Amino acid sequence: MFLVSGITGKVGGAAARRLLEEGHSVRALVRDPLKASEWSRKGVDVRRGDLNDAAAVAGALEGVEGAYLMLPPVIAPTPDFAEVKAMIASFREALRQAPPPRLVVLSSFGSQQRSDLGLITATHLLEESLDGLPLPTAFVRAGSFLENYAHGLGRVASTGYLDSFMAPTDRSVPMVGTADIGNQVARLLLGGWSGRKFVELGTRYSPDDVARAMSEVLGRPVQARPIPRETWASSLQAMGLAPGTTGAYEEMLDGINSGWIDFGVPGTEPVAATVTPAQVFAQATKARGAV
Repeated sequence: MFLVSGITGKVGGAAARRLLEEGHSVRALVRDPLKASEWSRKGVDVRRGDLNDAAAVAGALEGVEGAYLMLPPVIAPTPDFAEVKAMIASFREALRQAPPPRLVVLSSFGSQQRSDLGLITATHLLEESLDGLPLPTAFVRAGSFLENYAHGLGRVASTGYLDSFMAPTDRSVPMVGTADIGNQVARLLLGGWSGRKFVELGTRYSPDDVARAMSEVLGRPVQARPIPRETWASSLQAMGLAPGTTGAYEEMLDGINSGWIDFGVPGTEPVAATVTPAQVFAQATKARGAV
């Protein structure tokens, strides 16, 4: 039995599917079991609970062979990351009460840095808090999610332009699809290691590479163009962020563009992505119908 958090999302769902395919039992903790009814029909032990509730998390950890934990994304955190720290405290207390034989944690590239991380501050704090646990712990430092680019396929199909916060557009950064992350989580849960382990998961692609993959899938020319730095705040607000809440997002993007947030940390295990950008975009196009 393995506990998989975030099972209704892409990474947790991919990890659960792989574990089930290999004949293992899966348990999930969700706020609304109705949203996980499909997983219940597949035999998953779905329990109602909140990751902020240490007692609920500890109960879900009881009797498992391994656990996968992740922080739900917070796109506009408070300046002190209070909501993130509260969930991390819940994790620590639950792991103290019911420590699993091994733990896999979703982190992010750049989380080894101590400042100027923006949104990635959340996974830095998570790593820092769970690093000293007396149980084998693996941190998966994933690259930028390719699925984040898939959300804009409709606009790209209409305009022929991929507007990117990454600049210059020929500079590559670590990227990975969520299926690769889920499969890596499952591999680690089923494997064995001692102490702590850090995995850098992803392959380097540039916005130009992403544009070429979109062109292949959409059947039309696509060109990447950088979003001017002075318009980042308004662009993020157009994506749904409230005025005055874009600072952490912008700081993260600055860190990626400068190379401060990157792969290449000594002592980490590099794992290349197996799913290509074109495959991610083709699957997204198929799922949504004609773009």
